[in-house]
Amino acid sequence: MPVSTKDVTGNRGDMSRVQSFPPIVSEQSKLLILGSMPGVASLKAGQYYAQPRNAFWPIMGELFGTGPSLPYGKRVVLLQSAGVALWDTLQTCTRSGSLDAAITEEVANDFPALFATYPNITHVFFNGSRAEKAFRRHVLPALREDRHGFRRLPSTSPAHAAMRLEAKVQAWSVVKQVVS
Repeated sequence: MPVSTKDVTGNRGDMSRVQSFPPIVSEQSKLLILGSMPGVASLKAGQYYAQPRNAFWPIMGELFGTGPSLPYGKRVVLLQSAGVALWDTLQTCTRSGSLDAAITEEVANDFPALFATYPNITHVFFNGSRAEKAFRRHVLPALREDRHGFRRLPSTSPAHAAMRLEAKVQAWSVVKQVVS
């Protein structure tokens, strides 16, 4: 239920407690791509990266053939078969709208349990700086023995439109190299 409070810009607005989705992960997963928290369009659709202007699915389409023209379920199956897992750094937070800058009251997902259950995950890629910052603040100190490689990639968010899609695909190609 929204609560009226001041947002990060100092304006009054409706701040909602939002919750992330369960991970998309399988025994085949070799790498994990982390966002911060699904945006409004994704939460409404019940799908990761559902905002049509988000570059995530076009990038995954270039790398793994999981483009936005495919049904969501098919994209998920193809990513899983390629060894790619998806999740968010945050389990819950308070946020107005979809912008990462509006996130407050962060609670991280249970990564020690995820990594124990899926030991083949060796690399973690952050979709933008907010996912990485929250992970380093809330999760990394709780990992006893960390054996993962970490790397921040350019955000696929439409809010990060300064970088052209071609440049993002090039930067994200490291993901395919890990699973090849």
